[in-house]
Amino acid sequence: MIDSPAWVVTAVEPNKDYTMLLTFASGEKKLYNAMPLLEKAIYLPLKNLAFFLKAKVECGTVVWNDDVDIDPEYLYEYSIPIGGA
Repeated sequence: MIDSPAWVVTAVEPNKDYTMLLTFASGEKKLYNAMPLLEKAIYLPLKNLAFFLKAKVECGTVVWNDDVDIDPEYLYEYSIPIGGA
């Protein structure tokens, strides 16, 4: 088995407050706030909460469809670690 970079997303749980609980290949769990993205043109579809809640993991990152995804390194850098020690 090939080791994945720490920033590879392995699971996503989107929340109604436009945050996402992310699990990374390193085993880390982090919380990402997607609200700032909603002002960017490419991410306008995410303002539809039903669409936002359809987030899924494909190819190591979070995607919604063929047009909307987020760079996994960005998610890793800009999310907040959660959980215990």
